[in-house]
Amino acid sequence: MTTVNSIETRPLKPLFLSYLFPAMIGMLLMSVNILVDGIFVSHGVGPTALAGVNIAVPIFSILLSISLWIGMGGATMYSISLGEGNKKRAHQLFTLSFLTMLTVVVTLITLLLFNLKDIAYIFGASDVTYPYVQDYLHVILLFGVFYTIENLLSIFIRNDGNPKLAMMGLITTSILNILLNYLFIFVLGYGVTGCALATAISTIIGMSVLCLHFFRNESELRFVSKFFNWSDLQKIFAIGLPSFIVEASMAVMIILYNVTFLHYLGANGVTAYAMVNYIHTVLLTVFLGIGMALQPLVSYHHGARLMKRLTVLLKIGIGTALILGLSTTIIATLFPSQLMALFGDSTIDIRIMAAQGFAHFAIGYIFLGINMVFAEFFQSIEKIRLATSIMLLRSIILFIPALVLLPKLLGAQAIWWTFPVAEGITALLIFLYIKKNPKAIPSILNS
Repeated sequence: MTTVNSIETRPLKPLFLSYLFPAMIGMLLMSVNILVDGIFVSHGVGPTALAGVNIAVPIFSILLSISLWIGMGGATMYSISLGEGNKKRAHQLFTLSFLTMLTVVVTLITLLLFNLKDIAYIFGASDVTYPYVQDYLHVILLFGVFYTIENLLSIFIRNDGNPKLAMMGLITTSILNILLNYLFIFVLGYGVTGCALATAISTIIGMSVLCLHFFRNESELRFVSKFFNWSDLQKIFAIGLPSFIVEASMAVMIILYNVTFLHYLGANGVTAYAMVNYIHTVLLTVFLGIGMALQPLVSYHHGARLMKRLTVLLKIGIGTALILGLSTTIIATLFPSQLMALFGDSTIDIRIMAAQGFAHFAIGYIFLGINMVFAEFFQSIEKIRLATSIMLLRSIILFIPALVLLPKLLGAQAIWWTFPVAEGITALLIFLYIKKNPKAIPSILNS
């Protein structure tokens, strides 16, 4: 177990690894949780019910993006304050972040509950699927605040030197979610309501595990009565913006991909992309885990003004991202058919289309990790414009033109190249920026 005080003296590689594996496993389990609901509903209730649950799933993205936005913004400032030795301000920032997120989420959930039917139809519900959407979404929204609290606490606990407990909370949630899904759907026959209850109950228990951190002697997570500062609130939202962009842009990218595949390759193309995207969603969370591990360490060292260790941390992060990216690309290039065979219900033509597409698509992972590390690094040292620029480049500014132009110029199969082209050009621009400013990293740290 890492204490905050040991961060300054511990060798950096083992220190980074002590944060990396819990962060990657925790992020991976968060993505698997959503898949588990779909698997149990499809087998235990039916395809129409699955469609209803899938329509409601974006609510998870909305809630997650808010907790990431405020959580990462607040936790970055929290770690910087600890690095500066200002524990009083750290307590204030934790209290401000927690209560701000609670206010935003409760307000949003109240609005959604009072407009449940309209929201469901906006998300794509029909008269056939709405009953399932209603049953599932009603429970999820009633307990949604616990989902966001769990995510925010896991971020702050990681920043407070206890990454293993942050991971254990998410492991508890995932295991219980599987067991309760089976109990409520297959044994008790509660249908999609049972699926939602499984998610809610497992989240509350996982959150309770995280609360054990408050009883730890070394914990600096404390609620204080005098906490509000308008300037701090603005900085929380500003610093957390890149994390929000990552989550929010995912939904936009999926919609644009679906529309493009439908236009050029029809329904089979959309299905092939869906198969690839299931794997991509899981892999993306693993790459996000590198940034999650880097953030508390970088923020603390930035606050403590330990510049040499900061530079080493950045190099370790880039090396880790490059190794993971190359490994993922090699596996996807050598075994695309085996990976797509995981989706047994698809036709051979769709599976071949998905396998061929993923072999090209996966080249983007070489660059994805590097882009994420630089964005997280700049976010962690409060260089928000740089971090936000990287996130917008890869997800909107370069992605949309590439998605429009590549299939027009090179044919329908070039749609698969959108991801590697956008990520590759983003990585190139980062490289050119640093090459143009040879002392960019040190000058950024000292500015």
